[in-house]
Amino acid sequence: MPNITFLPHATLCPQGKTIEANPGDSLIKLALDHGIPIEHACEMSCACTTCHVILDRGMSSVADATDNEEDMLDKAWGLEANSRLSCQVTVGTADMKVRIPKYTVNQVAENHG
Repeated sequence: MPNITFLPHATLCPQGKTIEANPGDSLIKLALDHGIPIEHACEMSCACTTCHVILDRGMSSVADATDNEEDMLDKAWGLEANSRLSCQVTVGTADMKVRIPKYTVNQVAENHG
């Protein structure tokens, strides 16, 4: 079972957190289920960029982004080569290290749970 490490984020996960996951788990649902309130203004439908994360490790073990996800990522704040929308990532077989950007492109914080 891979370990998913969310690096410290000042407000969403100040201490960071490592979670044991199953291959196929949704990255955003894994985070939300373990108390990391990643925004998801579009209700995880790949229609915004509020759940943007950066995969510092484990990118090669997840499926490639779809064209739709790539189009949405072009609008994300702080885009990097290993950026993904967490609502579109399913855990692969390798350990992952996930960084949540400091900002999101969202007019209103929804505070979904």
